[in-house]
Amino acid sequence: MLSLKNIHYHPSTAEDPILRDLCLESNIGKITIVRGPSGSGKTTLVEVISGLSGYQRGVITWNGKTLNARQRRWLCGLVFQFPERYFLGLSVAQELRLGHKKLTTENQISTLNKVGLNNLDLKKPPESLSGGQQRRLAIAVQLLRNPKVLLLDEPTAGLDWSVRNGVIELLSKLKDKQTILIVTHEPELFENLNADCYELSEGQLIPQTKKSINQTIDARFTN
Repeated sequence: MLSLKNIHYHPSTAEDPILRDLCLESNIGKITIVRGPSGSGKTTLVEVISGLSGYQRGVITWNGKTLNARQRRWLCGLVFQFPERYFLGLSVAQELRLGHKKLTTENQISTLNKVGLNNLDLKKPPESLSGGQQRRLAIAVQLLRNPKVLLLDEPTAGLDWSVRNGVIELLSKLKDKQTILIVTHEPELFENLNADCYELSEGQLIPQTKKSINQTIDARFTN
């Protein structure tokens, strides 16, 4: 179980804290959704969990063991919003091999199959793939690291409806093997996953019900 207790993060460049004594528990088998508008601190939250950012107070633990930043980087796989902007490999194979001294073609193909990229040409440049394929490739890159925690920042952003559904179905299949936390401003897309949903507001997480999510959606379209 991933646990955050009283996490407080106040960067020197910000007037107010971004995370204020934030608490969260996330388990394998059930996806955790954190919603919130742009600027609410969603990306900061996953960067703190993944060890890319520090924090001033609080404790992050995995199965009761306190983790430092380096340990969190090993524990977590982070898929950024629009991850295709961060591809470095000249081919799919090169992208998958980054950071691995030994990675067989069989392992690459097996991982691609897990994310629904069956029969993908390993020689293709990542930028030549469709948006949905690029998103799946980014997830495959993280799965090769065998993370215990998979963090996704707006994983459906910029995708059309049919491709979004494919990504959501993939995450549903992965939830029994990884602790999955998704930050998004569109929580309604994930409502069929029976996820634990929170709203990030003023630096704290507020548990949400399906009714409260629907009320927010109605307000969005009314306004």
